[in-house]
Amino acid sequence: MKIVVLAAGTSTERDVSIVSGTGVCKALNSIGHRAILVDVFFGCPSLPESDHFPDHYDTDQAAQEIRNYSAHLEREKQKRRSFFGPHVIELCLEADFVFLTLHGSNGEDGRIQAALDLLGVRYSGTDYISSAVAMDKTRTKQIFALCGIPTPLGTTVYKGQCTAEELLHELPLPLIVKPQCGGSSIGVTICHTAEELQQGLDLSFSFEEAAIVEEFIEGRELTVAVMGREAYPVVEIAPISGFYDYKNKYLPGMTIETCPARIPDEKTEEIQRLAVQAADALGIRAYVRMDFLMKEDGTLYCLEANTLPGMTPTSLVPQEAAALGIDYPSLCQKMIDLSLEKYRDQQPLL
Repeated sequence: MKIVVLAAGTSTERDVSIVSGTGVCKALNSIGHRAILVDVFFGCPSLPESDHFPDHYDTDQAAQEIRNYSAHLEREKQKRRSFFGPHVIELCLEADFVFLTLHGSNGEDGRIQAALDLLGVRYSGTDYISSAVAMDKTRTKQIFALCGIPTPLGTTVYKGQCTAEELLHELPLPLIVKPQCGGSSIGVTICHTAEELQQGLDLSFSFEEAAIVEEFIEGRELTVAVMGREAYPVVEIAPISGFYDYKNKYLPGMTIETCPARIPDEKTEEIQRLAVQAADALGIRAYVRMDFLMKEDGTLYCLEANTLPGMTPTSLVPQEAAALGIDYPSLCQKMIDLSLEKYRDQQPLL
């Protein structure tokens, strides 16, 4: 197939997206597809007149060109009205499939998915509605509560709504603060004092107008991919220092990741069951990665859904697949196959 691997974009996770996209593009070309790497925001300013999906494609060169665009990101964001860069829509329409390796806002939040739906373009991952709901931690927590899926107690706070001192009348310390729609643990703060809580709110509000403030739960960090309706092996994530923040997620050697996790079989089965249940509750199709915490007494809490999970060399879903004997290129193909299933009974737009 002719495949556009859509990456980069404008979110705080742009750099991670480029790494994910590079890996996916190389893998797809290695198994016979004709894949190209495209920056959704900067596009392909100098699109060649010849074949747009060549048999021989230099992914590393394309990735470096995309990285070079990053220096102009803020300036270009202020100048531009359209999110799609030059020739992006043209290439997506020409392709047989678009593989999304975008992370964060304007990529994982349903906007790109909705645009591709209107264009009649087939893409990887779940649809625009479930993408938008899963990206919004407030909506996710509300749905989890309605469906009986255990999740930490918390509240949503809007910029200028209240102070840290006022919040502490509702929720006792320690607390964790995170942007409502952020990803990769960017802007997350663990707070043990009122001063730290205010600093955490200020940091979160520097990214978004809304923040999630919830009880801080001391426990083991676990995650599991749901591919179709099959839950993969559970991974335990143990940062060498601190918590599972941006640095510990993406710098090799900063985190000990154990797959399968060394937990009792009944806990593995419970996490896998909850992951499938949570994916169903959010309406997610194709694939997703669900994050959990487990207290010392075995109590589980479902934290959030990642509808476009990372595909970098240190990412978790490829590790889970490898534990089942599925190599990286085969995993990418499986993601395509699962994604295509959502189009089987779809009627064309009139």
